[in-house]
Amino acid sequence: DRQVHEVQSYMGRLETSDKESVHLVENEIQARIDNIFSNLERLEILSSKEPPNKRQSAKLRVDQLKYDVQHLQTALRNFQHRRYLREQQERQREELLARTFTTNDSDTTIPIDETLQFNESLQSAHRGMDELIGSGTNILQGLRDQRVTLKGTHKKILDVANMLGLSNTVMRLIEKRAFQDKFLMLGGMAVTCLIMFLVVQYLT
Repeated sequence: DRQVHEVQSYMGRLETSDKESVHLVENEIQARIDNIFSNLERLEILSSKEPPNKRQSAKLRVDQLKYDVQHLQTALRNFQHRRYLREQQERQREELLARTFTTNDSDTTIPIDETLQFNESLQSAHRGMDELIGSGTNILQGLRDQRVTLKGTHKKILDVANMLGLSNTVMRLIEKRAFQDKFLMLGGMAVTCLIMFLVVQYLT
């Protein structure tokens, strides 16, 4: 919990950091998130060794922490994506302002109105692609979160089944359903990636 709160505190610094220090804050947050994920893996192993009457509670706690950290990871990625868009737009404005036009050489003369219109169209296309990629990233992240949730639910069901003494036949049915859900989720991820690839190919 303490490490999660520390990451949340660092997340609050992102919006107030200047261009020179924002990368350092992002790297610090990512390092802390990676460290928490590593600790959660060890906690998950330790929770499986708890006595039966405490095992379920320990696993639920680990799953909740993992869910919180995944949301922090998604928030960091979204901030980095927005920062990249801002920096890209600033570079495009600076390049446009720095561009020089001549009137003596007819071969190199570029109509300013047409250039501005082309630049605006290009920026609109870039924004559309970035929004599409961002949406696809969020969808994939959501699918990953669902996979983690399904995995945790599967483990919980098996633990409950062991405690209640359910038959092996019922347990095999549960495992088969979990495998089918995993297959459907992977299929959904593949279709999403294919659609994103086709849209990017079409726009470019």
